Amino acid sequence: MKQFPTATLAALWAAVLGWGIYQHRLPPLVLGLGVALNLATFFAYRLDKHAARNGQWRTKEDTLDLFGLAGGWPAARLAQQMLRHKTVKPGFQAMYWLTVWLHLAALGAYVFWDRIKPLLNS
Repeated sequence: MKQFPTATLAALWAAVLGWGIYQHRLPPLVLGLGVALNLATFFAYRLDKHAARNGQWRTKEDTLDLFGLAGGWPAARLAQQMLRHKTVKPGFQAMYWLTVWLHLAALGAYVFWDRIKPLLNS
């Protein structure tokens, strides 16, 4: 299965966030929280990579997955590529992509609920 380019998905994500704010479905604070979450996500990957190199305590993969699911998936992908971290583990990559799609689906459903709800009642 061919994967969507991460930049395309990140642009879609930003567009849905922007639309949600424009339509007053999301508060503008979401942008700042999104930036903070993505910075924290990148830092968590960086710390885990450092720990892996030095034989120290590692961050649980579930924790990294939760950062992605919460909305830090763009920074997670950037960290994976820049740090060459967690890129060859098929199980981790499968879970990463699952968190991306779940996050996008949940965000889209929330932002566009007013348009989705009538379709469900038909």
